[in-house]
Amino acid sequence: MLEGLSKLVGKGGSSSPAALSFSDNAPSWEVLSNMVKAQEGEFGVNITEPDYENGPTHPLALKRTFGSKEPIRLKLYRDHAAWCPYCQKVWLQLEEKRIPYVMEKINMRCYGDKPPEFMAKVPSGLLPVLEIDGRIITESAVIMNLLEEMYPNNTPLMPPKGSPQRTRADNLMRLERRFFSDWLNWLCSGWNQQSAQAQLEKTLQAICQELQAEGGPYFLGSDISLVDITFAPMLERAAASLCYYKGFIMRGAGKYPALEAWFDAMESRETYLGTKSDHYTHCHDLPPQLGGCYMTPAGELFAAAIDGHDGKSWHLPLPPLTATSTPEAYSPGENPPVDKLQAAARVVVYHDAIVKFALRGAGQPGPRPVSAPLADPTGVAAVEHTAAMDAAMRHVVHALLVGVDEKQVLEHALQVQEQGNFDGAAVVASAEYLRDRIGVPRDLKLPAARQLRAHLNWLVDMLHKDSRLHANSE
Repeated sequence: MLEGLSKLVGKGGSSSPAALSFSDNAPSWEVLSNMVKAQEGEFGVNITEPDYENGPTHPLALKRTFGSKEPIRLKLYRDHAAWCPYCQKVWLQLEEKRIPYVMEKINMRCYGDKPPEFMAKVPSGLLPVLEIDGRIITESAVIMNLLEEMYPNNTPLMPPKGSPQRTRADNLMRLERRFFSDWLNWLCSGWNQQSAQAQLEKTLQAICQELQAEGGPYFLGSDISLVDITFAPMLERAAASLCYYKGFIMRGAGKYPALEAWFDAMESRETYLGTKSDHYTHCHDLPPQLGGCYMTPAGELFAAAIDGHDGKSWHLPLPPLTATSTPEAYSPGENPPVDKLQAAARVVVYHDAIVKFALRGAGQPGPRPVSAPLADPTGVAAVEHTAAMDAAMRHVVHALLVGVDEKQVLEHALQVQEQGNFDGAAVVASAEYLRDRIGVPRDLKLPAARQLRAHLNWLVDMLHKDSRLHANSE
């Protein structure tokens, strides 16, 4: 399975495809930065300088005070890429309760080494970890229960002990474990597919009944609780992976209305949206964590769309993104001008690091490979192509800011030819490598991520000789 996944993503050191050349007539980073600031003012958004301490949940925030001036007692250790479901639970709880904390990001073993100083504190290396006044706490369930006990006045997320609602909440936590077991039993095995699906569907019906028991949209009624926070990472990952590997639609088809209402309610919360990933990221981060997932013929069509290999899902114009879109539903929908601005702004702010990272695609695989196909922490970048990739990324950002059609009639149009200043082959390999490694929420939220992926594909298609010859022959 991992071998199959590795074929789906751009790999450093792969042979370069035939590509056309281009010249550097793109706007400078300074000009692009000014364009971003102008559009931020036009749309009334602040993307380049967010309030990491007090603003909405953000994957780049390393310190959260929520306006408090009190000394910060808590330190959360979570994974760099936001792949770990158990880290997401604790992260989401801290955000909902608005407990001040600082964060340190640690690699998961499937995509890198853990720092010696972390291993000295936590010999098991497992995440998440909460450090409270120097005391180390492991295991997400233990951490979450402790936070409820320590901070009862910060938005209580569990009913009082001994109450009927607390008994129901405890029973729902057991239902979450049942769902987790049934999901992985079907996802990770090729045996007894029909019975495994039937059992999973039975559990989903039980979940829907519980969601309706107190009127919804959440498990305990009209507001979020620790039950929802516990279910969220697993339901999110199940919706992605079962679609990709089994062709099973949990959300968007109307089969589970109570569950769809729950997803919609969760996605109305900035806390959840700030931690939420997308189908593509999950479908490639789960196999190295689980030891593999079993693909079925029913999943292949959806997998092609999720991976952007169907010729339209990752190409302009992008298909609509809605609460009922397939294969991925997203109730906040999209706002393409702002989504493109968010993607452009992220590249402008981090352009040096992004260019260097992308050049691994034209370079060599790292001497110490890891099990996650989307990760290559020791990859060697082809730095000799830095100027070419820098120019290419400025073309991509310009296209995001003005639109590809308008760009191509301006003086800064991407002009390709057989012979030019830059060899397009290295740029194509690097752009594909970067495109396949845009992670949600680590890098961008879903609407902005799909815009950046699609605009990188625009660059690739413009430079790829075979694609252009085919287009010109039609």
